Amino acid sequence: MHRFVGLCAAIALLLIAPAEAQVPKSIAEVKTSFAPIVKRVTPAVVNVYAARVQKGVRNPLLDDPFFQHFFGLEGGQAPDRIQRSQGSGVIIDSEGLVVTNQHVIEGMTEVKVALNDKREFDAEIVLRDPRSDLAILRLKGIRNLPAIELGNSDSIEVGDLVLAIGNPFGVGQTVTSGIVSALSRTQISGSDYQLYIQTDAAINPGNSGGALVDINGRLIGINTAIYSKSGGSNGIGFAIPVNMVKVVVTSARDGSKTVRRPWFGARLQPVTSDIAESLGLDRPVGALVVSVIENGPAAAAGLKAGDVILALDEQAVDDADGLGFRFATKPLGSKVELRVNRSGKILILAMNAVTAPETRPRDLQTLSGNWPLAGITVANASPALSEELGLESVLDGVVVTNVKSNSPADQLGLKKGDMLVSIDGTAVKTAKDVLSLQRTRQYYWTLVIKRNGDMLTSKIGG
Repeated sequence: MHRFVGLCAAIALLLIAPAEAQVPKSIAEVKTSFAPIVKRVTPAVVNVYAARVQKGVRNPLLDDPFFQHFFGLEGGQAPDRIQRSQGSGVIIDSEGLVVTNQHVIEGMTEVKVALNDKREFDAEIVLRDPRSDLAILRLKGIRNLPAIELGNSDSIEVGDLVLAIGNPFGVGQTVTSGIVSALSRTQISGSDYQLYIQTDAAINPGNSGGALVDINGRLIGINTAIYSKSGGSNGIGFAIPVNMVKVVVTSARDGSKTVRRPWFGARLQPVTSDIAESLGLDRPVGALVVSVIENGPAAAAGLKAGDVILALDEQAVDDADGLGFRFATKPLGSKVELRVNRSGKILILAMNAVTAPETRPRDLQTLSGNWPLAGITVANASPALSEELGLESVLDGVVVTNVKSNSPADQLGLKKGDMLVSIDGTAVKTAKDVLSLQRTRQYYWTLVIKRNGDMLTSKIGG
């Protein structure tokens, strides 16, 4: 009997004892690494070098003949300066298409791309998309390039192993490994479409535009941002999901200068704890419909103000940003299923993914001359133009589409996306209205604009 008890105790100890670390049993196990994936993927990851010539600014002091002689300048003109930027990119097409971050080439006019084998090529900027912080380049004079396979960012999970490949600090191509730390991260940057992949794979300045790949070597994201007070990697990096990359690439291949995305046709906001409680929701999740544009796709689907969208095509919606991202990646012409909470009742609604309409001609007008608004380009607003500029959809009015640097309008503080409401008490309804008011010479004008939903009034001199 005592022997039996002792045997049972020994077996119990074996069962609860911690397992010992396993020693590799073969040379093959010792050599296990990411090397095969890295060898296959790195030829498709490139370094991007961008530049622009910044014209010298005239300094009044240089009108003095002494300063002109001393600095070797003529006419008081300062020398031109070259502004440079660098980052990473990924070849996604054997014919030479490269995807990178828009902020890597922002404002730049000349771009060069260096391949993994040290060859360099000039690149044409095919498409810039500030709303997603993505840009598409095309290499000149070379074809049959190694291209990366595009994965599906909706299929990855927290804990998946990933590799980040890029050119941190300009030291040369570098590979780091880690895991997917979180998904659906929003409120990370100024991008309109935010649903970032978070990873602890080291990402540093210069990695922007580089590849985040899974253990099969498929692209799942474009590295774009780090969370750091020092400027270096602290184990929190963010990547734009590859499903958004696919949308931008499709527009680039179609020859479009802007990205064509589906239009939702409603104004949304996050569900706060107070809103969730007032609506009888268990948790503050989903996207609250604030208003619906008449005759838009949301209205046609049956959405109403006060509805809370909980899921899109069976994918849970955490907030308004997440819904905006997921809807923007849907193919045009497809049908999208929405799960909606309306006053406690769950509804399933179908919405068509269609582009925003150009309800009236833009009639672009650039203002010049001796006028405080000189330097802006204005256009007739429409849902299509609102979508391009990342604004709340509007059907009428006049919107600023561009502000020339250092112009009177720029010094006045006008910004791209501002809506011109009235000038000196006269309502502005069309772009030509602004030109007509420009010809009415006065010493002062009262300007009213709408910016991010707020009305701003200022007195400007003539």
